[in-house]
Amino acid sequence: MCCLFGLIDYADTFTAKEKNRIIKILSTECEARGIDATGIAFNTESGLHISKRPVAAHKMWYRIPESAKVVMGHTRMTTQGSEKFNFNNHPFPGHVDKLDFALAHNGVLHNDNELRITERLPKTNIQTDSYVAVQLIEKENALGFDAIKKMAEKTEGSFCYTILDDRDNLYIVKGDNPMTIYKFNGFYLYASTDEILTRAVKKIGLKNYSKVNISCGDILKINANGTIEIQTFNFKDRYFGAWGSYYGFSSVDPYDYEAENLFIDEITEYAGYFGIDPDDVIMLLEYGYDELEIEEMLYDPLEMQKCISEIKLCEMMC
Repeated sequence: MCCLFGLIDYADTFTAKEKNRIIKILSTECEARGIDATGIAFNTESGLHISKRPVAAHKMWYRIPESAKVVMGHTRMTTQGSEKFNFNNHPFPGHVDKLDFALAHNGVLHNDNELRITERLPKTNIQTDSYVAVQLIEKENALGFDAIKKMAEKTEGSFCYTILDDRDNLYIVKGDNPMTIYKFNGFYLYASTDEILTRAVKKIGLKNYSKVNISCGDILKINANGTIEIQTFNFKDRYFGAWGSYYGFSSVDPYDYEAENLFIDEITEYAGYFGIDPDDVIMLLEYGYDELEIEEMLYDPLEMQKCISEIKLCEMMC
């Protein structure tokens, strides 16, 4: 569970100071989904820049210049590849013919090792599953709808990708992980969940926005001038694992006990990162909560503990 976030200031609405304040507030709100590392990517006259550190967003010092129109960000909860090695953190750099890009990923991929073999991808010291998406695009030696579509259809698991090229075009590739985009007069803001983005917008002091529609299987391109293009890809709608699939459990065959056991193992392990006892997670499942509801509760561990306590109190009284 990580968080994607960003600003697309296509009309040059903000000063450098305002941009840094917006990104600071937005990224700090995104800590609800990851505090292990924080990173951003943006363009200046000298090219694409990536700044990332193994720290929580509120500890990150942003130095975004006024010339940067698009800022693409990521807060990370480590699942594969230690955040202490900064090359494992997002965004990741990539290069195709005469074009640099940066890629960030929210989710978990389950066939990254397989793809490295079948696609004959070059070896790298990066241990993160997400990096295979960069390598697949680089293999096409192009960055556009066709190359991104091929990448998205080859990667299996849960994902939402953001990709920024050095011409200030931002691609959002939505699998089954969440994404919310708000359009204002002259700029866009986005984050992985509506709850996070709404809180950030309120703290920034912004009003009067509309929501941009984006669905599972969409590749949305926000051009440097603020216009939007959309194409689609074939998302493999099947179970990939509990926290690798935002809606995965609902698609599990009710008689697929092996998949269900995998789901329980992964969800309890993931909740453990928040200090939640595995037995309490199983209790929530037995009481009818699904994985989506449990993830939403994990955004607020105190609220989750309150719910668990109420259930236990009810059991004692019954």
